[in-house]
Amino acid sequence: RQHEAPRRVKRAWVIPPISVSENHKRIPHLLVQIKSDKQQPGGVIYSIKGPGVDEEPLGIFSIDKFSGKVFLNAMLDREENDRYRLRAFALDLGGVTLEDPTDLEIIVVDQNDNRPLFRQDVFTGRVVEGAEPGTCVMTVDATDADDPDTDNAALRYSILEQGAAGMFSINATTGEICTARPGLDRETMGVYNLTVQAADMSGDGLTTTAMAVIYLEDINDNPPEFSKEEFSMEVDEQAAGVDVGKVFVHDKDLAGSPSWLAKFTILEGDPEGAFAIRTDPHTNDGVLSVVKPLDHEVRDRFELTVSVQNERPLEPSAPASPRALATVRVRVRDVNEAPVFRENPRRISVLEGTPPGTPITTYTASDPDTHRIQTLSYALLYDPADWLQLDPHAGTVRTKRELLHPSAFLQGGWYIALVLARDDAEPPLSATGTLSIEILEVNDHAPQLQPPAGVLCGRPGRGGTLLLGATDDDRPPHGAPFHFQLSPQHPQLARNWSIARFNVTHAVLAVLAELPEGLYSLPLLLRDSGTPPLEQQQLLNVSVCHCGRDGTCLDGVLAAATAGAGITLGALMIILGSTILLLVLAALGAARARSRRRALRKGLLQRSRDDMRDNILNYDEQGGGEEDQDAYDINQLRHPELFSLRAKPPLRRDAPLSSGTPLAPRKLPSSPSDIEDFINEGLEAADSDPSVPPYDTALIYDYEGSGSVASPLSSIVSSLTDEDQDYDYLSEWGPRFRRLADLYG
Repeated sequence: RQHEAPRRVKRAWVIPPISVSENHKRIPHLLVQIKSDKQQPGGVIYSIKGPGVDEEPLGIFSIDKFSGKVFLNAMLDREENDRYRLRAFALDLGGVTLEDPTDLEIIVVDQNDNRPLFRQDVFTGRVVEGAEPGTCVMTVDATDADDPDTDNAALRYSILEQGAAGMFSINATTGEICTARPGLDRETMGVYNLTVQAADMSGDGLTTTAMAVIYLEDINDNPPEFSKEEFSMEVDEQAAGVDVGKVFVHDKDLAGSPSWLAKFTILEGDPEGAFAIRTDPHTNDGVLSVVKPLDHEVRDRFELTVSVQNERPLEPSAPASPRALATVRVRVRDVNEAPVFRENPRRISVLEGTPPGTPITTYTASDPDTHRIQTLSYALLYDPADWLQLDPHAGTVRTKRELLHPSAFLQGGWYIALVLARDDAEPPLSATGTLSIEILEVNDHAPQLQPPAGVLCGRPGRGGTLLLGATDDDRPPHGAPFHFQLSPQHPQLARNWSIARFNVTHAVLAVLAELPEGLYSLPLLLRDSGTPPLEQQQLLNVSVCHCGRDGTCLDGVLAAATAGAGITLGALMIILGSTILLLVLAALGAARARSRRRALRKGLLQRSRDDMRDNILNYDEQGGGEEDQDAYDINQLRHPELFSLRAKPPLRRDAPLSSGTPLAPRKLPSSPSDIEDFINEGLEAADSDPSVPPYDTALIYDYEGSGSVASPLSSIVSSLTDEDQDYDYLSEWGPRFRRLADLYG
């Protein structure tokens, strides 16, 4: 398939670039007219598209669709957009394309409408003093938003003001500022302020200004000098790390700079290095100090030669200083010297538990004042546990009490005491010596089981293990590893239990056979690794619980076991003893209450005859009977004829099987006046029946006021022991007898 040959485009449809000046004020302004030769005039529809038409910014250009004239509708800014590329279209009246789209480029011509701008308002530069002419310091630069290819952005720089000296010049094209003359001296003038200007149109257009600040950097062109040639000072002997005095200097260079800072050196007179000299950073003076103690008896005077110079080397052009050396004379004053402990601290070792009065060391000091006859005395300055006693003349240290471990006064097994030595001079001087006593550990504590109780399932292999631990108050090597075993005195424990080592401080107790639930006390033998080893038999309280399917205790069993876990054997014995005592007291109280109940039974019935009401509001239950203490309807007792009894007598379930049965049940009272007789007969039957347990005793009721026609009640027909008795009728007596119906029905 052959390609089609390119079609020739007519000259009238090729549009050359169109130039228009920015800020054009005559709007609308005709830019160009486009046309197509395909159709007769008036038969072509023209349109344009692109930025400024249907793209942002909108509405800048438009076209007459019949004539093809393109108009400018708004002022242009070259700094925002320097050209626009549009597409022109030619269609017939039916919308059919007559010509291929052609490009329409509109170029915005620049105008000088932007003033130059410096990149910053203040430019800062530095140059050393004494710099040669032509030394460049800094560059100032400005920008212009106009077209860089025109004179509108052609900038020229100049210095408007710099003072009368005229020490600097500027490159008009690059803006570089350089020195113009020699003789820059910081000590004369340290800062120069220049006003610089930038102008476009090659210097003839719009202008702007900025500041250029130039600082002169100091050089070491002035040497330091001593204020005088000789200095005199005094210092006490045995003084070390103290300042003796100062030597004074001055320097004309910039204070605080390396050209100003002085450096001192002791050249002669101190062969042993007993002195040092440093520079005071604030005043630049020399400070002489003693770094080694001086001895007046050995040497009482020193004559030192000291030199001074700057930290930075002096410039070759700087003049030499006539006062770079000075002489310093130091006199050593004689003073009383304090005693000295030659061995400080003194370290000794003492066995734990050493008896009182045992000598452990002799700790003495010496007096450096050999030319004086002085006597030293000793005292304990610090003995926090009051363990020691010290001979004040000989310095012998003895134990005052038994040294125990552990103790709050020990630091890592060491006991620290301070000994004071004092001479008898005027004024007296003293020295302190440190006595470090290592308390050697003795194996005097057996390991303790921790915790002494636990919970596990009673099924081997499924939760039937318990992790045991132990602690020892002794320090290594008298503590771990620990040895756990079942007490050899109880070999039968090995049938159900085993102990295996877990690590140096723990072991695992395991169940060998399935055990019933309950509390087990296992005697264990624990032994440490001391020399010699100590062992102790202890009880482990193990709560065996019912195992679930996953080998863990069931929730209820685990809660009950957990409540008892962690109780020591002593606490358990106390709890058991308290429980037994409470049971004994309860039994005595019950027996006494029963005897009093029988003695007061008839009297209670007589006293309560006048105290009858329809509802019993509250009562104390001292025996069997209803648990309900709320009111109940007594009409059932007032009108028993309304409630018929079953044919079978009620069955006493609390009577023994061998107990006798009454010949016939008692007849219920026929009227309310017979209720008291009915109750008395029931009481006699209950007291005379030896086969009935003492559940149906006389009930003691609280006093409930007067006005009731009812008498006090006890159990009704409770002595009937016929096993065929049916108590279902109690449920028909109302809600207050429902409890009896549930018990006997």
